[in-house]
Amino acid sequence: MGIIFQEKGNIFKLDAKDTSYIIQITEKGYLQHVYWGKKVRSLNLKYISRFYGEQNSKALEEGVINNFSLDYMPAEYPAYGNQDFRSPAYQVQLENGSTISDLRYESHNIFSGKKKLQGLPAVYVEKDEEADSLEVVLRDSVSGLKVVLTYTAFKDYDVITRSAQLINEGKEELKILRALSANVDLGCKDFQMLQLSGSWSRERHVVKRPVVMGIQSIESRRGVSSHQQNPFIALMKGDADEDHGDVYGFNLVYSGNFLANVELEQFDLTRVQIGINPFDFTWLLKEGESFQAPEAVLVYSDEGLGKMSRTFHKLYRNRMCRGVHRDKERPVLINNWEGTYFNFNEEIIKKIATEAKELGVELFVLDDGWFGKRNDDTTSLGDWFVDKNKLPNGLDNLAKYINEQGIKFGLWFEPEMVSPDSDLYRKHPDWCIHVENREKTLARTQLVLDLSRKDVCDAIVKMVSDILDSVPISYVKWDNNRYMTEVGSATLPAERQRETAHRYMLGFYSVLEAITTRFPEILFESCASGGGRFDPAMLYYMPQTWASDDTDAVERLKIQYGTSIVYPSITMGAHVSAVPNHQVNRITPLETRGNVAMSGTFGYELDVTKMSDEEKETVRQQIITYKEIRTLVQFGDFYRLLSPFEGNETAWMFVAEDKSDVAASFFKVLSSSHKKLSVLKLKGLDPNKDYLLIGTDEVYGGDELMNTGLVIPELKGDFQSYMWRLKEIK
Repeated sequence: MGIIFQEKGNIFKLDAKDTSYIIQITEKGYLQHVYWGKKVRSLNLKYISRFYGEQNSKALEEGVINNFSLDYMPAEYPAYGNQDFRSPAYQVQLENGSTISDLRYESHNIFSGKKKLQGLPAVYVEKDEEADSLEVVLRDSVSGLKVVLTYTAFKDYDVITRSAQLINEGKEELKILRALSANVDLGCKDFQMLQLSGSWSRERHVVKRPVVMGIQSIESRRGVSSHQQNPFIALMKGDADEDHGDVYGFNLVYSGNFLANVELEQFDLTRVQIGINPFDFTWLLKEGESFQAPEAVLVYSDEGLGKMSRTFHKLYRNRMCRGVHRDKERPVLINNWEGTYFNFNEEIIKKIATEAKELGVELFVLDDGWFGKRNDDTTSLGDWFVDKNKLPNGLDNLAKYINEQGIKFGLWFEPEMVSPDSDLYRKHPDWCIHVENREKTLARTQLVLDLSRKDVCDAIVKMVSDILDSVPISYVKWDNNRYMTEVGSATLPAERQRETAHRYMLGFYSVLEAITTRFPEILFESCASGGGRFDPAMLYYMPQTWASDDTDAVERLKIQYGTSIVYPSITMGAHVSAVPNHQVNRITPLETRGNVAMSGTFGYELDVTKMSDEEKETVRQQIITYKEIRTLVQFGDFYRLLSPFEGNETAWMFVAEDKSDVAASFFKVLSSSHKKLSVLKLKGLDPNKDYLLIGTDEVYGGDELMNTGLVIPELKGDFQSYMWRLKEIK
């Protein structure tokens, strides 16, 4: 059993793969955090006096509770309004207007396996023996509020998941003002905080800053997890780096508004919190009603960021992504968006697909513009019927033609949106998110459909399903191209209007569950103006995400490097596009564009019929190479070697789980007149194995490759790259 309860001391000990997480019930019934780190055997708590103050330590060891203070107790799910003046994990308002609550331990339950979260995506197990779970019931005796904290410890991963359920078992209504998913108080002040920040076309850039006294936080208020901030933070202790030191990672399994909060307080405790953003959020709990917070994934690493990342990668590949495509290699695709935009017809599409098939492409994706009267982005979202002016023989005929060429067919949708100039909006103007008597702000000339309403969700499921039922479709790109404004719903009463954004997410997840369950053979890829909703919750329904609308190879170095901090390469859509690049107007070599894109789910975003014969041959060879390394890239272990955030050079590599196969890539942004001998030291190899450098007769020991490295060839010019392939000699 990975979780035990020791009555002497009232201690819970949760053991994951190489990690221990320890909680104690104090004399007064509060739930106290004791330890999270490398696995330990002992349950002796005397050592914590070094961290948590003399008075609280004495209270723990001797039962002396008069001097006990919540203000320097490391809490598991703290309130506000008693003695703890730090940020609370939750807050509820009673009918008398007060916001004071006091949760005390009532009971607990330990069991094998992991339960599903009602209406929410979460990490799962396929067999009960993969994990053990702990439910701790806390109760506020005055209000009747019951909180169930759920912890799961995984046998094969250094992972603890957490969630919270709030239940009103009193006689009065409660209003939730704050309901975060996880709170951890760490007994240390010496932390660097790492976040993944940016904007449209420059998502998930790595940002590090020291944790200082007070509060530092990231959040989204945009209705989606956002381009600006990803729902992830890591705390790096002391001089921890890519390969060394203690790192604590926190990732929220949620696609909407979130808050990740770090507070360093007067006693050098660092409080870390993550959950739904309390900004503009309330939730009314009537008698007997409950509220389920999303799940938070907590990963501890004693070997730096790299080990933390590989833990997230394996967990998400194996126990977040679902369905028949989870363990399948993803196809090489071509998407016509940057090749044609809205300006295409049936003949153009057929030519692109046919030419792409000859180059080795396996899937053609028809992007925006195939429906309604969609000749630009001002019209037709919501009118999901084929534009016969562009496709006179229908979508079904086009898909069958492409299938007959030996290539699969995919299709773009944006089902969460509606254009004011559409039949759907004219028929149902109240179906969009809006506030009565307020102007509806347009973004990309569109509005957001109100998925907090069941009738709207049902309509979306039917509209999308009708197309998927009638056309042989193998892939769907599901897009979302704007944030939420004027957040309100025509069907919710006044006291529930601030529930709209979260009810939208619950409705959205129900739509995704219905459609992906009904069409299990279709590969779904999520997109939100590129990488605006790249979060683990989306991976639960759609096992890959378009990483960014910026397809420039140089910009993608930072985007894909940052994304790799949490998310595996198999989930990361990465395509080669034409030059000059449409986002930054940069001209980069086709070889470099290919080497960057081959580090994710590979494809092309251009019109291959406009390429020269030489370029087509390069594409053909790129696809051959990718198919050779596809299993390695999509299912291997990922190692970051050189950071684009720290210099002119970037490098990363993939290693097979059995250490037998290796692909390493090096990228140089700007050329220099300074000549020097440069080597690249590899990681993750077996020091006792010998490796053949593919394309040569050179053999290197794994220890040699990691300690002395490979010589980087001279690369002339800007934006150059090089890839090495190595195989174990058996």
